[in-house]
Amino acid sequence: MPAPHGPAGHGRLLAGTAWAVLLLGLWLWGRDVTDGSGVGSAPTTGDIAAVGRPLGVALPPPHDPIGGAEPRRIEVPSIGVDAPVVARGLDEEGAIEPPPFAEPRTVGWYGDGTEPGAEGPALFVGHVDTETRPAVFYGLSATRPGAKVEVTRADGRVAEFTVDDVQVLTRERFNADRAYGPRKKGRAELRLITCGGTYDRASHSYDANVVVSAYLTGERAKGNGGR
Repeated sequence: MPAPHGPAGHGRLLAGTAWAVLLLGLWLWGRDVTDGSGVGSAPTTGDIAAVGRPLGVALPPPHDPIGGAEPRRIEVPSIGVDAPVVARGLDEEGAIEPPPFAEPRTVGWYGDGTEPGAEGPALFVGHVDTETRPAVFYGLSATRPGAKVEVTRADGRVAEFTVDDVQVLTRERFNADRAYGPRKKGRAELRLITCGGTYDRASHSYDANVVVSAYLTGERAKGNGGR
C-alpha cells in the first residue's frame, strides 16, 4: 500500500526501523537451520502474513549454485525494478547500512555475506520511500511467487532467480532463521528486504519488514536471452 510521508528529515529514523531488525539475522549468520519444509508451500497467515505462494503456482526446479561474484545490477520486471547495486557494510550499531538516501533508486547488498549465485542467501536491501517520493523497493510487497529476479554480476553472468515466498515480518514476532537462513540447504538464494507493515506518523517509522525470498533457477551470459 502507499506509504504515508512524514515531515522532511524523518528519513534516517524511518530507515533505522527497517535495518535494525537485521541485527538478529547477522547474529545467526552461518548458523545451520532446518530444511524449512513447508516454507513457501502454502499461503502464509497470521501476523507474518503476506501473499505466500498462491495455490496452484508451479515453480521451476533449482539450478545448482554457480559460484559467487559481486552483483552490479538487479532487476525485478514484475514490479518495475531495474537498479544499480552497491556493496554495504555494517554501521556503528552493527546493522546493515542502507543505500544513501541521496540514491533512493539504488539497492544495497551485504558485501561481507553471500555473493549471488553461491550457496546460501545473498541479502539485498532497499528503501521503500523517501520524504517526498517512492523509492526502489516501493512495490516489493506486491511481488508474487513465480516472479523473476535477475542479478547482473561482475563476471558478466546474469544469475536468474525465482521468487518462492513473500512475507511481512513484524518486529514483535520476528524470526531471524526464517528471514535470513537458507530455506533449503544446497541452494543459491537471495532475500530482498524493505520496510513494511504499519507506518507510525509519530515516530516516522514502520513496524515490520517485507522479506522476499528467491532461489537460483538459471544463469546466462549478459546480453544473452538463452540459458
